[in-house]
Amino acid sequence: MPAPYPQEFRDDVVRVARSREDGVTIAQIAKDFGVHEMTLHKWMRQADVEAGVRHGTTREDAAETRDLKRRVRLLEQENEVLRRAAAYLSQANLPKRFYPLVSELAAENIPVAVSLRVLKLSRQPYYRWLKHQVTDAELVEAYRANALLDAHRDDPEYGYRFLLGEAAEAGEVMSERTAWRICRDNQWWSVFGKKRAKNGKRPGPPVHDDLVQRDFSADDVNELWLTDITEHWTDEGKLYLCAIKDVFSGRIVGYSISDRMKARLAVNALDNAISRRPDAAGCILHSDRGSQFRSRKFVHALNRHHLIGSMGQVGAAGDNAAMESFFALLQKNVLDRKRWRTREELRIAIITWIERTYHRRRRQARLGRLTPIEYETIMNPVALAA
Repeated sequence: MPAPYPQEFRDDVVRVARSREDGVTIAQIAKDFGVHEMTLHKWMRQADVEAGVRHGTTREDAAETRDLKRRVRLLEQENEVLRRAAAYLSQANLPKRFYPLVSELAAENIPVAVSLRVLKLSRQPYYRWLKHQVTDAELVEAYRANALLDAHRDDPEYGYRFLLGEAAEAGEVMSERTAWRICRDNQWWSVFGKKRAKNGKRPGPPVHDDLVQRDFSADDVNELWLTDITEHWTDEGKLYLCAIKDVFSGRIVGYSISDRMKARLAVNALDNAISRRPDAAGCILHSDRGSQFRSRKFVHALNRHHLIGSMGQVGAAGDNAAMESFFALLQKNVLDRKRWRTREELRIAIITWIERTYHRRRRQARLGRLTPIEYETIMNPVALAA
């Protein structure tokens, strides 16, 4: 069964279909976007239901029904936890240890989070108990970090060499290199030791290493993706586009457009890419060091989809040059062509150019004068067989 199209993509196609010029048929629009004509008609009917023009079940009603069913299931699980806990406590001859009960309930498909919440237990101690112990190395590291932190709090002007001596006085002896590493990982620097940037702000720390090193090549699909965010002015204000590009064919596998440049923009683009490429686990996703890509939401999305993060250096546009080249094409062919009155008008122009022109009509020299769609169709089965 094919993966469903992202909702944002469906809405964009419906917008293009409704704002089509005279003489352009629904079948042509469906062909340009790579969907079946009946599928596009179904999307337009659902859009009429959402707008109140046609009778039917809206996405909001369907979501509310699913939410009610989820709440009923959650209440049933909580009742089962309370019933089992009462029976467990009634056995006076047994020690009152709840962690084994949580594990028993988990084996019977009761989520651990539900059991811990009902029993008012903390999550981390439970999983620590589940692993039985922490390693000796981690325990030693924690003691050393605590000694360095206490010394840093007492004297913030001290560098790591002075903190090393204070920690040794407290009984935690370590090498100079170890003290530097712990201070570096926790950003415990001397208040006089680091120069500030010209604008008074320090660049954010990278959350991933640079795994690409400006080598923008891939032997198969879903091997290396690039992502970035661009912006453009309209009469209504700025419009932001976050796109994800597959280096193998140059195809834009996911994108999201919004009037605000928040972490949710990057997360939506990643979710859209995964909905189209569900077998992308293990793929490297390379970006710059923007706050959206360093956010906790985006890092969690990478882990949820089993992707590998990669980041370039600060102020080094060449570290993501292949993605910048796509945005340069977009700037030249769409954004700079005219003045855009509304965000909606520019949004339709962007997604039409990506899906109709860039993917299916624009031939690239590095692909042997093929379009990204044609190149993937020809090369991917060969790569899979190899």
